[in-house]
Amino acid sequence: MKITFILFSALLYTTGLTAQVKKASEQTQTTVTPTNAPEITFTKDVHDFGTINKGDNGTYEFTFKNTGKQPLIISNAQGSCGCTVPQWPKEPIAPGASSKIKVTYDTKRVGAFTKTVTISSNGVTSSKVITIKGVVNDIPAEETFPANKPSLGSPLENK
Repeated sequence: MKITFILFSALLYTTGLTAQVKKASEQTQTTVTPTNAPEITFTKDVHDFGTINKGDNGTYEFTFKNTGKQPLIISNAQGSCGCTVPQWPKEPIAPGASSKIKVTYDTKRVGAFTKTVTISSNGVTSSKVITIKGVVNDIPAEETFPANKPSLGSPLENK
C-alpha cells in the first residue's frame, strides 16, 4: 500500500511539472513580436499644463507616428476618470504616417491632477499610456484680466 501511494504521488508530481513547463513555453510563443507589425511611437507621452486657472483650456494633442510596417489601428482610448476625455483617429494609420490623440481635462476641478489615457491598438505594444498633469487654481479664467471687467468708478465725461 505504501509503494502504491508513493508511486501515485510521484505520478502527480511529474504531471504537475510537465503542465508548468508547457505553460511556460506557450507564454514565450505569445510574447514573440513580428518584425513587420505596426507600432505606435509618441513624440511625448507626458504633458504638464503647469498652473492654470479654473475654466482655462485643458486640451492637449499628443502626436504619434506608426513606426511599424503595417497599418496601425487604435481600437480604444480610455481616460482614467470621467474628467479626462480622449479623442483618437478611427481610421487606420499607414506605416510612417503621423496622427494625434486629443485629450481634454475638465478644468472646473480645482487642485493638482495627474490623469492617464490608456491606448489600445494592434501594435507590437498593444497597450500604451499617456499622461497629463498640472494644477488648477481656484481663480476663474475671466477674473485673471481685470481690464475686461467694468469699472466701478464714475464714467468719463465727453467734452
